[in-house]
Parts: sequence; C-alpha cells; structure tokens
Amino acid sequence: MMASASVRISLLFVAIGLLSLFFADIAITSINPWKDLTALFIGIVTPDFLSLQGMGTALLRTIAFAFTGVALGSVSGFLLALAFRWRVVRMFSAFIRAIHELFWALIFLQFFGFHPLTGVLAIAIPYAGIFAKVYSDILDEVDPTPARVLPAGTSTFSAFLYARVPDALPHLATYTAYRLECGLRSSAVLGFVGLPTLGFYLESSFSQGFYSEVGALLILFYVLIATLRFWARPRLVPFYIIAAPFFLGDGLPIVWGNVVRFFTEDIVPSPIRNGDGIAGLATWLSDLTLHEALPGIWNTLVLTQVALVLTGICTLIAFPLISRHFGGPKRRGIGHILLVIARSTPEYMLAYILLQLWGPSMLPAIVALALHNGGIIGHLIGKRSNEIRLRPDAPQGCDRYHYELLPRLYRPFIAFLLYRWEIIMRETAILGILGIYTLGFYVDSAIQNIQFDRAMVLILITASLNILVDTISRRVRQHLKLRTSVTCEGH
Repeated sequence: MMASASVRISLLFVAIGLLSLFFADIAITSINPWKDLTALFIGIVTPDFLSLQGMGTALLRTIAFAFTGVALGSVSGFLLALAFRWRVVRMFSAFIRAIHELFWALIFLQFFGFHPLTGVLAIAIPYAGIFAKVYSDILDEVDPTPARVLPAGTSTFSAFLYARVPDALPHLATYTAYRLECGLRSSAVLGFVGLPTLGFYLESSFSQGFYSEVGALLILFYVLIATLRFWARPRLVPFYIIAAPFFLGDGLPIVWGNVVRFFTEDIVPSPIRNGDGIAGLATWLSDLTLHEALPGIWNTLVLTQVALVLTGICTLIAFPLISRHFGGPKRRGIGHILLVIARSTPEYMLAYILLQLWGPSMLPAIVALALHNGGIIGHLIGKRSNEIRLRPDAPQGCDRYHYELLPRLYRPFIAFLLYRWEIIMRETAILGILGIYTLGFYVDSAIQNIQFDRAMVLILITASLNILVDTISRRVRQHLKLRTSVTCEGH
C-alpha cells in the first residue's frame, strides 16, 4: 500500500513538473554555444596552474572561511539542539537556515563590507540552524537504556554527558564532517560576491575567457573536496580550527555606526521613514508584492519543480554508475569520479558557467540544480544498492535494474528527493543573483538600488517560502512513513 502511495506521490510531482515546464523560460540564446563548450573543455583538459596569481592564498582563505564558519555553526547548533524541544528555538533555527549563505553575505556586506566577519557569519548562521535540527534528531535517536542504569540522583547534565553523548558522538562527527565539505563549497561560492575565495578568481578568469585558468581552478577545487578525508583527519581538525582565523585575511575596519544605521534606518520601510503613514505603507507593500514578490515566487516555484523532477531522473540514471550490481571495479571507479564532480560542484558555480555558455534563461539553473542534487542522491542510493544481496539467479541488465533493485530502493529514493526539495528551493532563489527572475533577482536588484527595506522584505518572503516547502516535505514523508538516517539529511 505504501509502495503504491509512493508511486502516486511521484506521479503527482512529475505532473506538476511537466506543467511547470510549459511556464519555464528554457532557451539557449548564445550565438555559438558548442564553440564555447569546446573552448571550456579544452581549458579543463589543459589547465594552466602557473598563470594563476594568488591561487594559493585563495585556496587557504577558502579553507579558512569554511573551518571557521562551520566550527562556529556547529557549536551554536549544538547549543540550540539542547533546547530544540522549545518551539521558539525550532522556529528560530528554521528561519536562519531558510536564508541562503549568499543572502546572509549580501546583508552583512552592507555594513561590514569586505571584512572576514562577513564570510564567517554568512556560513555560520545558516549552518547553526541546520546543525541544530540534525543534532537534535541524532540525540533523540540515542538508545535510552544507558540513562536508565545511572545511579539515582544523577544530575540532568551528567546524564546527558555520560549516557547520551557517547552513543551519539560517532553520528555527530560523521554529520559534522559532511557539513565541512558543504562549508568548502559555500566558502568557494562566497567569492562570487567579492570575498577572496576560489569563486572570486573563477569568475574573474571566466569573464576574461581564460578557460585554462578556469580549468585549473575547477581541478584544484575538485581535488580539495576529493582529498578532504585524507587531510582533514579528526586529530588534525582542532589544529585547523585554531589556525583558520589567522588565514582569513584583513579587511577595512568595521564602522559600527553603519551597523546601527542599517538596523534603525536602512531596513525600515521607506513610507514609515518618510512619515507617509499606513496608507503609504499599504501602497508600498502592494507595489512590492505585485511587481517583485509574486513574479519572484512564481518563477522560483516553476524552476524548483522542474529541477526537482529532473533531479529524480538524474538520480535514477546515476546510481547504477557506482552500484556493484552493474559492471566491474573500473566502471564503478569512473562512475565515482563523475559523481564526485557532480556533487562537489556548487549549483551556483555550475549555473554561472552554463549561463556564460548558453545565455540567460532558466535552463542553466535547471541543469545545474539537477546535476548537483542528482549526484548527491545518486551517490547515496548507489551506496544503498551495494548493501542489497541478490539471489544467485537474479536477472541481468535492465531486468535487474527494473525488477530487483529499483523496487527495493524506491522508498529511500523518494525520501532523499523530498529532503532535497527545500534545498533546491533555497538554491533556486539565490540563483536569481545571476540574472534569472527568481526571488534572488529582485533581492539583488533592490540591494543594487540601495533599497534595503525592499530587499529585507523579499528575503523574509524567501525564507517563509522555504519553510513552507520544508513543512510540506516533512508531512509527505510522514504520510508515506519514509525514514532515512538523519546524518544523510544533508543541506
């Protein structure tokens, strides 16, 4: 019964995705996209590492922002997780994680400028909300038996420290390591708003047509992610965390008067600042809603639903690449490389590259979202498939895929896809900064026009939309009784 319910939900999402496709702006508008793609491919296979000035500094700062931001986020998230049973804490955590790192960076840039604190807080704040949710789930799943055998009169703190933390620690460490990988991607992307990380140099090289430099930067980034488990060993992590703040670089001194003015004047709606009263505020909100919020919400939803369906298709194609039930070690090795590239490339970075090659439309964003998220879920489902034992006379080829593996993997596939739904929504909104008419486009336009009051309202709408989608996703999962390990609920 639950299998048929999963299929019905899948068909509903596919139908919504196909309907959204009719409203999506999908086109290749560049004059010669194949020539540009060929030039990029040649640049990637002929990387020029020697011409990149400051690459070592950019690499160090990318790592430093990631470690500092994730460390602050994990500590803050753990403290929030301890009080997660309180509704106000859950709502606060949901709100801060619903706002993308780039939105946080755009906010802090307005009063901190290009100070290291901008990048650190842009990572730490949303990650604190993510950590709070996942750490709370991990602690709730701890076996309660050890706490029952503690001596009478043991304090609550001692019971927590000795009965719950040791059991949860491996899962906490595993998830924190995963978030560090995400932090490296977030840190690199912060370069697109001017911070001195790898994304800054990638954008500069690409805009000048230096594709060999682009290839070198991409390869360096992939190597950084792929070798993370070798150089970020647990015993070295404390050293990295202590050293990271010293490699963040310098910035102009923070003018705290700008901070005060931002919160007391800049983000206050202009009708209130100008004394136009309730009537002026109503007109202002009406104009903002009709000309920016509603078009942004519509395009965000359309792009999200198309990307979600395409992500599912990419996942179903991708997971056999690393499954031991299809092909030998050599083919699986190539599959692992392809999925590492797909899931390691941030959606924003990939969408930026495709926009330069194909021209402005929703197509680059859809493809970027589908490849990245399909790579993540394909990797997880492929690992699940390797745990399945088939009978000796199991069919081969397509029959093995359709009749043996897919029915057993379909429920976790749907669970992971629903987990990624809200994440795809967050990324869809932020991709508007690249010129796609999602909510991020209108946020960025308002900031460029120094209309911070309009930008903040649009950011709040974006956060509310993400929370709504996350709530729907959670209820659908509960209805289908879908469950995956909380450590796999990656954002």
